[in-house]
Amino acid sequence: LTGDLALQERYAEVAHQYLQSNYIEKSHPGLTGDLALQERYAEVAHQYLQSNYIEKSHPGLTGDLALQERLKELIAPKSHGLDAGCGAGARDVYKLYCEGYDMLGVDAIPENIDTVLKWHPELADRVSVHNLCKPLPFGSEKFDFVTCNAVIQHISPESVYDTVIPELVRVLKPGGVLQLMFKNGEGVQTLYDKDYDTNRTFQLYNEENILWSLEKQGAKLIPANDGKLGGVMTFVDPKHSSHCV
Repeated sequence: LTGDLALQERYAEVAHQYLQSNYIEKSHPGLTGDLALQERYAEVAHQYLQSNYIEKSHPGLTGDLALQERLKELIAPKSHGLDAGCGAGARDVYKLYCEGYDMLGVDAIPENIDTVLKWHPELADRVSVHNLCKPLPFGSEKFDFVTCNAVIQHISPESVYDTVIPELVRVLKPGGVLQLMFKNGEGVQTLYDKDYDTNRTFQLYNEENILWSLEKQGAKLIPANDGKLGGVMTFVDPKHSSHCV
């Protein structure tokens, strides 16, 4: 025990070897450990189990796929994109990559990236571990589009306003598109999630504050012209949780 760095090294060893990741008493027989959770996250995403929107501010805002289709209308084929917070299995990185887009993905949780490599080994050189609370490991004006969906609700407001939003805008090319989705409201929200059979807690964000922060970085809101998705849009998910795009 030579100092703080030795402790950090031990923490990393324990995590990467899953030494504390086997669950003994559990409410569900399939909840065997951390890897089972990451697999479940990937299943829920790839099957779009939480991707149908109930109450929405725009009739065309029906779900995740509608948002992705709108994004593709705004960018050129084979554009260079980043999914910031790609999640377990990197569903959107994989889908867009298969459609010919030059995709990269980052996620803060190593196990999420491990799941990507298990489910989609062809993405091995396209995904990596990175915490969005730190500057992105990419040059400025690198990407034609960036998506960051259902991510900042897991990050503190200080980091979101000081680092995450400025970095998402920094790596966009002039005229590039940022698609940002988050749980909206004030404070935090704890709710039961039937797909994971557990309570989950999320940080909520006021959409006007987010918009102000984006505009401060030089971004402009894409309007909802000709009935197309655009502007500040809201919806309620199957968990009856409110979101903003």
